[in-house]
Amino acid sequence: MASGQPGRGIYLLPNLFTTSALFAGFFSVIAALDGDFDKAVIATIVAMVMDTLDGRVARMTNTQSDFGAQYDSLADVVSFGVAPALQMYLWSLQYAPGKGLGQLGWIVCFVFAACAALRLARFNVQIGTTDKRFFQGLASPASAGVVVSAIWMMFDLEFKGHEVLLFTLPLTLVAGLLMVSRFAYYSFKDLGEKRQLPFIATLLLVGLFAFASIDPPKVLFTGFALYAASGPATALWVWIRRRNRIQNRQGD
Repeated sequence: MASGQPGRGIYLLPNLFTTSALFAGFFSVIAALDGDFDKAVIATIVAMVMDTLDGRVARMTNTQSDFGAQYDSLADVVSFGVAPALQMYLWSLQYAPGKGLGQLGWIVCFVFAACAALRLARFNVQIGTTDKRFFQGLASPASAGVVVSAIWMMFDLEFKGHEVLLFTLPLTLVAGLLMVSRFAYYSFKDLGEKRQLPFIATLLLVGLFAFASIDPPKVLFTGFALYAASGPATALWVWIRRRNRIQNRQGD
């Protein structure tokens, strides 16, 4: 029986950016299947840019919606879960030891993809209940950035995938597990609350782009790796300070 209420529409602009991110993620899969890993990595980076823009555009135009949040998460599972895992498997982890169901490479890639899905599901149920300045666990685009920039860097250095298994196996596994960890990561979302950026922030952005243009594969991997390490490093620093305070109180 019809309710008599008109169907609810969707906001076009932010969802258009989400669709663009999904398209870039899907294209990265096609490029990886063709063995064109340069294009696959660049497509994933484009997906990251589109994913960043859809949320900011929605907030700036006040067009946030539950539909947009769910659509964004479903697109992210493809672009930042399945696509990076498949790229890493095809480039390197398919050469990992084992056969059939015991093949270590695809198991690690599946763990990465599953962790991305779990991370996004947890994020959805926590919307509105957590401090938006921080993510709980490494965000899936950043985790994907670690994986694909590692491929790009190794590929640029002319390494073969089977030659760096001792690097790519633990890297992919750790990048996946960090997504479902409880480490806090700065989200940078509060930077979008102001219409205008401070002049010094603009200079830093220009400098960042200039620095990245020197050697994009190495610079991007270094940036993503440092951000991924910031969560455990901050947690360790907080634990050490808390332990020192407790010891100082006991000594008084």
